Amino acid sequence: MASLDDQELGAAIRDADSPAWSVRAAAGRRLAMSDRIDEATDAIHRLLLDVRNTGVTQETAAALLERKDATGLRCVLLARSWASETWTADEIQAALDCDPDWMTTQGADRLIEQYRELATDQDDGVRDEAQRLLARLRPHQERAQDPEANT
Repeated sequence: MASLDDQELGAAIRDADSPAWSVRAAAGRRLAMSDRIDEATDAIHRLLLDVRNTGVTQETAAALLERKDATGLRCVLLARSWASETWTADEIQAALDCDPDWMTTQGADRLIEQYRELATDQDDGVRDEAQRLLARLRPHQERAQDPEANT
């Protein structure tokens, strides 16, 4: 994670409101990878729900997931629960589904554990999204555990 000083954090938060999508996307990446993410949650949330360009949503969500921690995943799940535009919701869901961590057993195990942790989150939206994603995984897990299901 990047350590941003006050000036860098302020600049990234200001850039989150830029008219240029590429500047907003870069701000999303910087804020997502910051060790001061808790001070930028409002800006990150706006970037994840950017209605002007899904590239901003995609870049911000991918950077949050690259953190590989529950904090980044929680931000993405919260935004997914708030997404009212179909294309924004689809972009966030694609980031969750296409997270490269699903390609390794260790990464998938970490994500599942984080989903389980967030399935008890205080925020209804985060909790519901985590539970929804865990429910999607259950049929796959049940087939993997039942040798009869593979015949």
